[in-house]
Amino acid sequence: MNKKTPTGLVQLLREKCAEHSLRLTPQRIAIYEALYGDTNHPSTDGIYRKIKKQFPSLSFDTVNRTLLTFAQIGLTGVVEGYGDPKRFDPNLKPHHHFRCMACGCIEDIYNDSFDRVPIPEKLRKQYAIRGKKVVLEGYCKTCQKKKQ
Repeated sequence: MNKKTPTGLVQLLREKCAEHSLRLTPQRIAIYEALYGDTNHPSTDGIYRKIKKQFPSLSFDTVNRTLLTFAQIGLTGVVEGYGDPKRFDPNLKPHHHFRCMACGCIEDIYNDSFDRVPIPEKLRKQYAIRGKKVVLEGYCKTCQKKKQ
């Protein structure tokens, strides 16, 4: 199955919903397609604005709860907003992030050395660590040019 096609997306969503006893609704399909089609780590508000015309009675809260449910069942990742709203990441491949401190853009980073950063023994004993992510912060190229 090619997960990049709309049919593949719906099939993956269908499988995950069935696995977790969730109904597959047109709203869930639209939210998932809007999420998957956005590589900029969208917020709930961004997804809500994309599909509001298609579903005028859809509430912001429903979109937010649906995205959080998608994260719980493994359809998306959550990128903490560092004081801003949560952002969602449909890219489930192992990767890290760069966050611009000026414009807030978040970009995916693939770097093997980040993957190999060791977790200190003390922390491994103290916590049940399930994963690790490196987040680099600074200024993107566009914001760097604005400062010059």
